[in-house]
Amino acid sequence: MTASPLIFGEVLFDHFPNGDSVLGGAPFNVAWHLQAFGGHPLLISRVGNDPSGRDVRSAMHNWGMDDSGLQDDPQRPTGRVDIEMVNGEPLYTIHPGAAFDAIRAEALPPIPNAGAALIYHGTLALRTNTSRAGFDTLRHFSGAPLFLDVNLRAPWWHVAETRRMVANARWVKLNADELAHLAIADGDIPTRAKAWIDAHHLDLVVVTLGAQGAIAIDGAGTVIAPPPPKTAHVIDPVGAGDAFSAVLILGLMRGWDIALTLDRAQAFASAIVGQRGALAATPTLYRDFAKDWQITCGMR
Repeated sequence: MTASPLIFGEVLFDHFPNGDSVLGGAPFNVAWHLQAFGGHPLLISRVGNDPSGRDVRSAMHNWGMDDSGLQDDPQRPTGRVDIEMVNGEPLYTIHPGAAFDAIRAEALPPIPNAGAALIYHGTLALRTNTSRAGFDTLRHFSGAPLFLDVNLRAPWWHVAETRRMVANARWVKLNADELAHLAIADGDIPTRAKAWIDAHHLDLVVVTLGAQGAIAIDGAGTVIAPPPPKTAHVIDPVGAGDAFSAVLILGLMRGWDIALTLDRAQAFASAIVGQRGALAATPTLYRDFAKDWQITCGMR
């Protein structure tokens, strides 16, 4: 049995000004994509005992996802984020007191017999003591390396706490603005990333650059910068980073060359922004990429 990735963090609904409500949350989006690409993730999160929580379980069942790591909260509601577009960029209002703020250590699922390939987590779900304790317990008992996906959402982050998360990780993915906020050294992007690598013994730092693509800096200081993807018609930029992270994780699990992984992650993220919502609701898009990448699609 192949080890699966553990995906820890928020599941929520994004609410748009036109009244649309879209299932998401960075960890949920990453798990959804990995499931479609045959990654067999185990999502560890928490939802309310409400219609939204039941919708989450229904979507997971229909997508073939394992929901044994999804906790139920009798008091807190399923997470909600209100999104408005300002100058073409999403502005997020993340409501406090959500079910994912109370992911409890005592309700964690058993670690699969094959162990865990890695643990993916972001910064938002660790904004409360309860979920931080749950995460620390998972990290301790699994012993799996950490993939940190930095998502700085005001006011739910602090420089010192986020740098501590970086220090615990093996792989870190973030955008250029986030790297500037958290930098421990002056200089350009590779210089700042290499300072993190040297200080915390990281294997890889990946910095996304929007339409300019992404670059990776490895432990030796080598900079990998494949050409940016062909410009897509952007319908909805929400979720592009999560699509990128999912394929980056897939590449790490499958041992793909980093340049190839970045190229594939950029291509998939570019396809996702060409549709409404952070998730592809049918397997067709995933099947096309899986065929090109010569992997088995996880969806029938």
